[in-house]
Amino acid sequence: MRVLVTGGAGFIGSHITTALVAAGHRAVVIDALLPSAHPAGTAPEGPYERLIVADVRDPGAVAGALAGVDAVCHQAAMVGLGKDFADAPLYVGCNDLGTAVLLAGMAAAGVRDLVLAGSMVVYGEGRYDCPRHGSVRPGPRARQDLEAGRFEPRCPSCGADLVPGLVPEDAPADPRNVYAASKLAQEHLAAAWARATDGRAVSLRYHNVYGPGMPRDTPYAGVASLFRSALARGEAPRVFEDGGQRRDFVHVTDVAAAAVAALTALPQRVPGALTAYNTGSGEPHTIGEMAAALASAYGGPPPVVTGEFRLGDVRHVTADSRRLRADLGWLPQVAFADGMREFAAAPQRGGASAPPGGARLADA
Repeated sequence: MRVLVTGGAGFIGSHITTALVAAGHRAVVIDALLPSAHPAGTAPEGPYERLIVADVRDPGAVAGALAGVDAVCHQAAMVGLGKDFADAPLYVGCNDLGTAVLLAGMAAAGVRDLVLAGSMVVYGEGRYDCPRHGSVRPGPRARQDLEAGRFEPRCPSCGADLVPGLVPEDAPADPRNVYAASKLAQEHLAAAWARATDGRAVSLRYHNVYGPGMPRDTPYAGVASLFRSALARGEAPRVFEDGGQRRDFVHVTDVAAAAVAALTALPQRVPGALTAYNTGSGEPHTIGEMAAALASAYGGPPPVVTGEFRLGDVRHVTADSRRLRADLGWLPQVAFADGMREFAAAPQRGGASAPPGGARLADA
């Protein structure tokens, strides 16, 4: 296949491009090289057939990029919570308008196969079980509870402590911030495109992706990148709340392999629909555990638990990725401890160097 990878010069997109070419496909990349993802303002070298520096909101550029393409892997997006609500127009513009322009271009060009970079943030809070009421869905956490250090959601019916679990793909969506709302809108747009054009679409709902090439020193990055950036500055990672937030940290090469598997399987899918797949390692860890593992591997100061919070954050969200494993035969290959050791030694995009002893860590 010749695959158009939007955002293909970015962190995840560049790994997908490399994995596609390694699997015998050809990759065309369109990327706006946004400063939030490319602090140095330049694109890394890659095995792509062609790099188009343009925004997916530009219909003409999209039409040119789609020429001769068999499928699209849509990774271009603004990610993270950003700085404050003033970023809302940027998120909606990049993520939703950009997706709409891309899908319209695909409809016109007759390209009918799409893999979308989805996100587990569409679920809001994850799955919880109450001893009395079974599976429950707690509402957004109140500011006064967070200020008092009461971080765990309670049963909305009886106030009992809840036990977090794994979220299946058929759980109701409940986005809790602008980024999450924009990612859910992308799925709705892609589903509408599939119905209107007899297209075949897959949304890979990524968990917390980490690994080599994450951007350095930007608020528009994942928590792993923020912690790694702090360590590169000689600072302790600052862990919000009490560090007990559960997440699933999945290595970027495993995510790239999932994208290639999804693209390869698209021609066999029933047209006219979008299928969502949770894409995680299946090995949940707390943010505090991740910060400690990364700091230890880097040889930097241990993390500091600050008690700070952000209203847009959720407490626990880890999803069940069995559907992806069963349907596409995908299995994550990078264990948490191994991935953190590698990430600690790897350079970040924007100039971060390996830590003292980095070669030793890489060889461990």
